Amino acid sequence: MDSILSPVNAGDGGRAEPAPVDDTELLDAYSRAVTTVVDRVGPSVVSIGVKRPDRAPDAAYHGGDESAAAGSGVIVTPDGFILTNDHVVNGFSDIRATFTDGRSAVAEVIGRDPATDLALLKVHNEVLPAAVLGDSDRLRPGQLVIALGNPFGFQNTVSAGIVSALGRSLRSESGRLIEGIVQSDVAMNPGNSGGPLLDSAGRVVGINTAIIRSGQGISFSVPVNTARFVISELVRHQKVRRAKLGIAAKVRPVPRRFQRAIGHDAPTVVEIVDLERGGPAARAGLQSGDFIIAVDDIHVSNMDDIHRELSVHEPGAEVRISSWRRGGERMVIVVAGEA
Repeated sequence: MDSILSPVNAGDGGRAEPAPVDDTELLDAYSRAVTTVVDRVGPSVVSIGVKRPDRAPDAAYHGGDESAAAGSGVIVTPDGFILTNDHVVNGFSDIRATFTDGRSAVAEVIGRDPATDLALLKVHNEVLPAAVLGDSDRLRPGQLVIALGNPFGFQNTVSAGIVSALGRSLRSESGRLIEGIVQSDVAMNPGNSGGPLLDSAGRVVGINTAIIRSGQGISFSVPVNTARFVISELVRHQKVRRAKLGIAAKVRPVPRRFQRAIGHDAPTVVEIVDLERGGPAARAGLQSGDFIIAVDDIHVSNMDDIHRELSVHEPGAEVRISSWRRGGERMVIVVAGEA
């Protein structure tokens, strides 16, 4: 009797053994995808050089000379708008963008958004090759992604990998959470910050922003759909306008009886401890000691939840706030201010 491990002969009515896969063809296809993206988008990636106004740059990150590479950027319009990370340019002067052909130009800071770690620069009197912005909502775990940038000042460096996870949250230097972060295993280092994360069609799907220094293959990028909103706000207003309630608050644990009373099993609740004098919440009648239960009928349990719900509103919009005071629930309409 034949061994059960023996190949089955198709002529005997069995299934034919699959033909061997040519690994060379697979590698060539992968290589072609990456090299095509590099050829197409490479000229749209710039090196950002900076000079600190009050003291010499930090040698550990900026090379120790008077003006050195701090990070990367990507050209997003032919008339010279460049997107990068806020932490690349914050606190620096004499910002210059160096292109892949060796030319450089002074870059003006149009606006910064520390809450998403993004900044928009502008170089003048230049017609530049702009990258195409993609759709980060269409990304899938396991998808090929490519990073272009200038790690440690090494210009035009390429690395590739896959999307490891989607929907991560990352706290910015301003304290707010950046939502929808793209996690990948693409190799990144200081200097990659502000460069593009690209899909296999060469579309920008993220702006590289952070790594875990003690880990390997864990890199984070701000989703390009967030960047679209930020670019629009910075071009129109030189800042990102966000709605605010005008409160100072703390998070408190919720007793079981309170959970039953509000109909929500969240372990914590937001308590107002102070209000901006004449601010939106104060004008609406909210008081210190009130508990905020829901924003626009969505239950909230901490300030991140509140910021998340406010993010869909512009300043001046009406926001429904459900609160709890002295044993009873009440609903007020707050006309949001501008953060």
